Amino acid sequence: MRYCLNLLFLLAIGVSAQNPAYKSEVWVSDNNDGTYTNPILYADYSDPDVARVGDDYFMTASSFNAAPGLPILHSKDMVNWKLVNYALLKQVPEETFNIPQHGNGVWAPSIRSHKNQLYIYWGDPDHGIYMVKTDNPFGNWEKPVLVMEGKGLIDPSPLWEDDGKAYLVHAYAGSRAGVKSLLSVNKMNTEGTKVLDEGRHVFDGHDDHPTVEGAKFYKRNAYYYIFAPAGGVATGWQLVLRSKNIYGPYEEKVVLEQGSTEINGPHQGAWVETPKGEDWFYHFQDVEAYGRIVHLQPMSWKNDWPVMGEDKDGNGIGEPVKSYKKPAIEKEYSILTPAETDEFTSDSLGLQWQWNANPEVVWHAKLPGKDYLRLFSIKAQEDYKNLWMTPNLLLQKFPAPNFTATTKIRLIPEEAEEGKRAGLTVMGMDYATLTITHDKQGFLIRQTQAIGAIGGTEEEVIAEKRINSNEVIFRVEVSAPNAMCQFSYSQDGKTFTEIGETFRAQPGKWIGAKIGLFSVSAQKAKRGGYADVAYFRITK
Repeated sequence: MRYCLNLLFLLAIGVSAQNPAYKSEVWVSDNNDGTYTNPILYADYSDPDVARVGDDYFMTASSFNAAPGLPILHSKDMVNWKLVNYALLKQVPEETFNIPQHGNGVWAPSIRSHKNQLYIYWGDPDHGIYMVKTDNPFGNWEKPVLVMEGKGLIDPSPLWEDDGKAYLVHAYAGSRAGVKSLLSVNKMNTEGTKVLDEGRHVFDGHDDHPTVEGAKFYKRNAYYYIFAPAGGVATGWQLVLRSKNIYGPYEEKVVLEQGSTEINGPHQGAWVETPKGEDWFYHFQDVEAYGRIVHLQPMSWKNDWPVMGEDKDGNGIGEPVKSYKKPAIEKEYSILTPAETDEFTSDSLGLQWQWNANPEVVWHAKLPGKDYLRLFSIKAQEDYKNLWMTPNLLLQKFPAPNFTATTKIRLIPEEAEEGKRAGLTVMGMDYATLTITHDKQGFLIRQTQAIGAIGGTEEEVIAEKRINSNEVIFRVEVSAPNAMCQFSYSQDGKTFTEIGETFRAQPGKWIGAKIGLFSVSAQKAKRGGYADVAYFRITK
C-alpha cells in the first residue's frame, strides 16, 4: 500500500515534535527480552480493531460519548503502541453530543485498509452506521458519512471482494432494535459509503451463542469468516463462523475461552497477519473500573479454522496466554506506551485527554510559550446535581492497576465572592473529587463524592480543610484489585496529608473509570474565573 509523501514524512519523523515517545512508569507490556506480558494495554481501549499497512499497525477502539473520538494508535511491533491521533474530532450529530451522552456514540469500530486509504466503520445505536476514512492516519480524517441509517445497528465490519463488490456485516442492540443475537450482511456500493439493500440475516445466536455481536469480516482460502464474540462482555467466548457463500449457511466453532485462566470474557478484537506470515489476535478483557483492557494472542490455522492462545486442557478451544514471545519483525523498536503524564508545555493538549462531550473553544486555553493549562470556570448546567452531566470534564483512562496521579492547581476566582471551584476527579457512575474552592473568608479544599451519580445523587462533602493559598497540589493513589482511591494534598510539594474517605472507583457507562480535571462555576456566581494547572503526572 502506497501513501502520499506527506504520510511517509510523518512516519519518518514519528510526529515527534507534537507527540514524543513516552514510556509509562506504571504499565509496560514489553519485557525487553523478546517477550511480552498481557495485557499489552492496561487501559480502556474497548472493542479494539487493528489494520496492518505494510510494516505499520493501526488500532482504533470504542470511544462512546468522549470527544475527540475514535483513537488512532500506531505500532511497529504489535506490542508497543503510541496514541497518535483521533479520527473523529467531534461526535456526530454534533448538536446531540454537545451534552454528555454516556454510553452512546461510537460503539465497536472496525478499521480496514482499502485502495490506499484507511476506513473506520462504527455503529451509533441511536443513529446508524457511520464511516470515516483517510489517506493519512496521522493527519486529517474526512467528514463522517452515514452509511446506514437506523436504530440499533451496531458493530459493523466491511469486506471488499477482489472484483470490487462490497459488503457489510453488523449486529443489533436489543435496547434499540428490540432484538439482539443476530448478525446480518448488507451489500454496499463499491465506495463503501452506502448500503444498497435491507440485508440478510446470516447467523442467529439465540440457541447456543446469546449476545453474539462485535462481528469482524474476513476472507481466506475461499472461506468467508465472521469473527464474533458471544456470551456477554465479562463472561463470553470468541466464536468464529465460516462459509464459502457470503450469505451462508455458516459453520461455527468456539476458538477462545477463559478456561482455567484469570482472563474473563476473552473476545472481540482483530485478526492480524504479519509480513512474515504470522497470525495474531487482539481481544479485550473486562476488568470493571479499569475498563476493557487489550490482550494479544498467538494464532495459527488448522483445517481452515483459527487456533488462538493455547489449548491447555485439550478440548480444542484455546485459552489466553499470560506471556509470550513477541511477533517476529525485522528489527527491534524502542519501548513506548500511550501518553499519561502531561506537563502542559506544548501548544496543545496531550492526546490522552478527552472531554465529556463535544468541546467548546472557550473551555480552555493552551497558549504558546505558557507552561500551564488554563481551564475556565464554566457555569454548571441549570439543573446541576453533580458532575456526571457536566460537559467540560477533561479526563483520561486509568492506565494500570496501581498508580498515583498528582496535579498542581491554582484557582483564580476573579470578581466572584464564591462559587468557583476546580480540582481532581475520579469519574464513573459513582465519582469522587478533591476540590479547591473559595468563600468570603478565603480558600478551602474539599473531598467530595457522589454515590449513584448516574442517577442524579447530589454531590456531598466528605471532608473540608481551609488553606492559606489559592494554589495546592492534589494527589490520588489508586490501588488494585478494587481500584481503591485515597486522596491527599500538599502545599509545599513534599509533605502530603490524606483527606477524606477511601473511595472505590466505579466504571462509567460501558467504560472504565476515568481520572482528570474540572473547573466549574455555580449558576449564581458572577462570570469569570479560571484555574491554572501546572502539570498532571502519572507515577507509581
